[in-house]
Amino acid sequence: MQELSFLNNHMNIVNHNFIKKFIQQESFAGILLVSTALVAILIANSPISPYYTLLIDTIVEIKIGTFEISKPLLLWVNDGLMAVFFFLIGLELKREFIEGELSDRKNIVLPAIGAVGGMAVPALIYILLNYDDPFALQGWAIPAATDIAFALGILALLGSRVPTSLKVFLTSLAIFDDVGAILIIAFFYTSKISVLALLVAAVCCAVLYMLNKLKVFNTMMYIFIGVIMWAAMLKSGVHATLAGIILAMFIPMRSSENPDVSPLKNLEHDLHSIVVLFILPIFAFCNAGINFDGFGVEQIFHGVPLGIALGLFLGNQVGVFSFCWIAIKLKLTELPDNVSWLSLYGTAALCGVGFTMSLFIGSLAFEETGVNYMIDERLGIIIGSIASGLLGYTILRGSLNSKLSNNAIKT
Repeated sequence: MQELSFLNNHMNIVNHNFIKKFIQQESFAGILLVSTALVAILIANSPISPYYTLLIDTIVEIKIGTFEISKPLLLWVNDGLMAVFFFLIGLELKREFIEGELSDRKNIVLPAIGAVGGMAVPALIYILLNYDDPFALQGWAIPAATDIAFALGILALLGSRVPTSLKVFLTSLAIFDDVGAILIIAFFYTSKISVLALLVAAVCCAVLYMLNKLKVFNTMMYIFIGVIMWAAMLKSGVHATLAGIILAMFIPMRSSENPDVSPLKNLEHDLHSIVVLFILPIFAFCNAGINFDGFGVEQIFHGVPLGIALGLFLGNQVGVFSFCWIAIKLKLTELPDNVSWLSLYGTAALCGVGFTMSLFIGSLAFEETGVNYMIDERLGIIIGSIASGLLGYTILRGSLNSKLSNNAIKT
């Protein structure tokens, strides 16, 4: 019995360590997102589909005096929980630019140029397929987004064969792509502007600036002001998730009392698990539930899903790779160390995985702007992302297994 007990305890420890290690892997975030999205699709096409719709359409209200926020649960997720996701992105951006990979100029040029191509070409493909439909044109930015969790998750499946320089390139490109998506949301997906609400948000920014200058390192003070700013942005007409990005810019990088302590890094560490294990899966579950009832060839080949699918799949690989190729040939930058042209092309294809950000921009384009479009844009996002992931993985697996690829001469 003692031996059996010892064996069980040993197996529990092994299983615990295995699960802990698995969760920490970059691939886990992508796997979890795929799983929750598949569950949502299965439920949306099952007999309990009405309950799924009822859940995401349930009205949730917060009222304090005359101030009231009343939204369906879906929009609480998209406007509220995703603000935390953008806050984490903002923290990562600030850290990378101050002392991370993006603090070195040689790591900036190539991914920045690639990100421009990865946004411009997919958007152009979508516009060319939908130029004659003003309502469909609302979704032009949907394929111009890369999902960093999915892309890095697929890259992680290739293990130690992936050179560090390639991981740095993909991560940096995804970060620049996020910056582009943030700017697109700020300038192109806003509703009626409330000057009073914007003034309140501006005052919040001023308070955050003063807290930073006065070297206040209690992050709860910043978060409290950030919540007020989020509510003001929600009422202003500018998308509320941008409050997360703005708040992150004011979080102190270092404590003056103890330089080894970083309020920003501590907050980023604490939020990462919450976002990966809780916020993004809930977002995927609430937004990926496509009902295929009545779907046919006409729906698949409509300009909206077709433009999104081709933009993600074709636009990213062409845009990212061609812009990088031109930049290298013009000697504006160089091919990363230990990376071949074929590996660069595989990474460009991987950039077409746009699941989370594409779904988010799609919700802004066709739901929150008031455009009641009959064609489901999520179909194009899923098709384009799956095709891009499979192509990118296949190319990278072949190129990284090849001695010629790993020892490629840069020309």
